[in-house]
This record gives sequence, structure tokens and C-alpha cells, in this order.
Amino acid sequence: MIYLDNAATTKPCSAAVKAACEAMTDNFGNPSSLHRAGLNAQLTVDAARKTIADSIGTESGCIYFTSGATESNNLAIRGASAAYGRKKHRIVASSVEHASVDETLADMEKKGFEVVRVSPREDGRFCAEDFISACTEDTVLVTMMYVNNETGYILPVKEVFSAVKRRFPETVTHCDCVQAYMKLPVKVNQLQADLISLSGHKVHGVKGCGALYIKKGIRVLPIITGGKQEKGIRSGTESVPLIAAFGAAVKELSPTISERYDTVSGLKNSLINKLSSVDGVTVNSPEDGSPYIVNISAEGKRSEIMLHFLESKEIYVSSGSACSKGQQSGVLGEFGITGKRADSAVRISMTAETTEEELEMFCDAVREGMEKVRG
Repeated sequence: MIYLDNAATTKPCSAAVKAACEAMTDNFGNPSSLHRAGLNAQLTVDAARKTIADSIGTESGCIYFTSGATESNNLAIRGASAAYGRKKHRIVASSVEHASVDETLADMEKKGFEVVRVSPREDGRFCAEDFISACTEDTVLVTMMYVNNETGYILPVKEVFSAVKRRFPETVTHCDCVQAYMKLPVKVNQLQADLISLSGHKVHGVKGCGALYIKKGIRVLPIITGGKQEKGIRSGTESVPLIAAFGAAVKELSPTISERYDTVSGLKNSLINKLSSVDGVTVNSPEDGSPYIVNISAEGKRSEIMLHFLESKEIYVSSGSACSKGQQSGVLGEFGITGKRADSAVRISMTAETTEEELEMFCDAVREGMEKVRG
């Protein structure tokens, strides 16, 4: 199997698997229980919380565990809007957000909020000035992802949030860092983000666990109520195995972010060079985007057909965001990739464990597919 769909999910690392198993067998207490078994479980949760907090340069008390980035994004947008939206009713966002943000914003519009979506300019790039122009004194929240999950485009989060805070200091800033975390440096002070969404299974943890960073002093009202876990921000018994796995994965990856980035950058360059010899293949990702994601179009071959041809050779890629179930999200169109080019888009997403041999076999399969697959 050649797995090149790591933007959808990653294989849990051995440290994450070990931590999850230990939490399910030896340390299975409820963290809210007052006896020794409960205390041990709480200590495991606390240790993971500190690991994740340290990785983004904040205090443990600012990290709240959720069921995943979708919930983190919902909690950030709905929670902040509920806390500050009585007097302010405008939300500014990029036009290429993940479905968990975009669909939440659509629902916020139904609730009476004005949502302004900022698109890239004609050159396919976002300009910080356009976000600032979209903000007014009535803006409650600015939300934008760090790395686009379909193309790898890196959005100007630092520039936008810094400018917003200078001009509208009371506006809350939220960043979906799912495709950036543990791949690019993600530090709260550098991003000027009040809220940051993270996901465990994108960084070699286990599915079903995410986190939301909430800056001290920022109010977020809960969207799930109950037993007051996570300081009342997210009720529900904490999933100790998944949290332990998340923390273990982050602890293992944190020291090697720069080293792995360089490795994957080399793999991206090699992949693009190999694909340049395949007739009919166009690279859609920007040169200066995240090296972990490469989006291409195989001219005249619909994405789904090419995807299944590659699958027949046990090569796994995707046609876009996993959450879209193969349907076009409209994100490529925002970047100027439309028509047949968008219909034939394929996303390759790598890790530092991806090999040159795997990429060579992928390119050979694409070349064969261009010859054999009917559009």
C-alpha cells in the first residue's frame, strides 16, 4: 500500500498507540472521579494538555479538549459569537475555509449574523488589506485557516490578525490550524490568534480528539453543556485514551518540525519534477505552499475515475477534502481552478515517512492512467 492521503488522516504513531492502549487497560478511570483511579486518569489528561500547550507557546489552562477540529471550529465560532454577538453582528472569513467552518458560518447567517467572505485576488493570492477592508467596528470575529486543506496554500494569517488587532482590538481572531500544526511553526504570539483549532488524527494521533486554544480573557460560551468538564467549556467525560494518544504524538513530533519540513519539501520538489514528464498533468498548488499537500489535475480524466484507477494499484490519494466525500467544495474555483481542470483534480498529501520510491510508483501509475483511463 502506498498511502498519500495524509491530509485526510495520518497513521497513528507507535507512541500514540501505546499511550491509548495504556489508558484503556491500565489507566481506565474517569478523570472526574475522586478516587485514585480517577486521579491517575486526570494526571494523564493534564500531561497531554501541557504537552500541547507547550507546543504552541501557551499555558495549560488555555487548552480545551474536544472531539476533533470540527467541534473546535464550531465551538470557536458559535461560542465567541454568542459571547460577543449581542452588539456586534459581522463575521469576516476567507472564502476557502474547511466545511466545518463554512457550514457553521452559513448557519450563523441564518441566525442573523452578516458573514463577509474574502476571496483571493485574480492572481490567486489573498491580500491582508482585503480582510482589513472587510472589517468594521461591528465585526465580532475574523476566522481564517492557516493552510488550505485542498491546495496547501498558506494564508497570510499573521499579517491579517496583527492588522485586525491594531485597528479593531476587541475583534476576536480564530485560526483553523489543522493542516499547519506540527508541520509549520504554530505559536499563539506569532499568529495573534485568540482561538486556535487543532486535530489529533492529522498529527499521527487517534481520530476523535481535538483541542481548542482559548486565549486568557477571551470569552467563549459552551455549545455542549452537562457535567462541567473542561472548566465548563466542553462538558462530557474526557476520552483519556484519545487525549493521551494526542499528547504522545505531539511530544514525539514537536522536536522535529523543521527537520521534517525540509524532508517533505525535498519530496514535493521531487514529485513535481517527476510529474513534469507526464503529459496532461498540471500542478495546482502554489510553489510556496505547504510541501505536505500537492494538488494536481490530470487533464481529461475525472478525479473519481483516476482515484479508483490508482486505488486498484493500492495507491491512495483523494480528490479533495475528505469531508466532502469526493464532491467539489468550491475551494478550487476560488483559487481560479475551474471547469475540466477542477473536475480532474487529485490531492497528494505526504509525511516525512513518504519515500522517493513511493512517489516514483505513483507517477508511473498516473502516467499509465493517462493512457488507459477513459475520462
